[in-house]
Amino acid sequence: MAPRLRSLGGVGALAFWLAVTASWWALALWPVPGEVPAWLIRARAVCFNATGSGLPDASGWLLLVGQPIGLLAVLMVIWGESVRAGLRALGAAPAGRALLGSIALLLLAGFVAAGARVISASPTAVAPNEVLPSTYPRLDRPAPALGLVDQHGRVLELEDLRGRPALVTFAFGHCESVCPAVVRQVLDARDRAGRDAPPAVVVITLDPWRDTPGGLSRVARHWHIDDGDWVLSGEVARVNEVLDAWNVARERDESTGEVVHVPLVYVLDATGRIAFASTGGVEALVSLLDRV
Repeated sequence: MAPRLRSLGGVGALAFWLAVTASWWALALWPVPGEVPAWLIRARAVCFNATGSGLPDASGWLLLVGQPIGLLAVLMVIWGESVRAGLRALGAAPAGRALLGSIALLLLAGFVAAGARVISASPTAVAPNEVLPSTYPRLDRPAPALGLVDQHGRVLELEDLRGRPALVTFAFGHCESVCPAVVRQVLDARDRAGRDAPPAVVVITLDPWRDTPGGLSRVARHWHIDDGDWVLSGEVARVNEVLDAWNVARERDESTGEVVHVPLVYVLDATGRIAFASTGGVEALVSLLDRV
């Protein structure tokens, strides 16, 4: 009886994992007809860093895919033999095979629906002339620490930004595509914010291997960063620790040093909290600055 109970427990644990994973994906991707409720917009923004299209950004996709895989790995380590025994028992009976077949069809339908949702979504990048809707989610969460070196050799801490809004983005000096455009949009939004005290601009390198503190002044000149704004780098491990804390999804090609990443801009309020996250666009950033 004990082996039978263990196999039933393993199958039950697997079924629970499937239910949690399906719920997790439904929260992120399930299409809602008409106006999307504010609570759902906020939940998707907080859990998956949802962009203007309603889909997760790169870090959100990593979480959406990685968390179920991690849970399944833990399940198989703890219950692996029981799960396999339970599946063999189900496969030996006609009713069990029918159940497994139905679950497989449901999973296939779910994958097809998720693919259709992604394909039908509007592009995630924000066009420079796009004004964000009033329902665009406000995050209102603490900003992670900085503690990195700027182009003048000084260490910038999060406390140094308090007292005025700030735009924090991520780029690297050797980037010739996304980075210059995003940095330019951030600077243009800062200039158009129409404030007596303009927002601070902070650019954190994605490539601390090449954007060393000694070379940041050159990077700042290349991007036309003013002396009153910051380009930050530091030791490789520390920079990567900061990037992880800010949920910056990126992947580095070890052979070329190039970094694949998505455009990401955080809008901080005057207290140092993250008010909004955006993929850029001058009008979008100006409208978000107006809201803080």
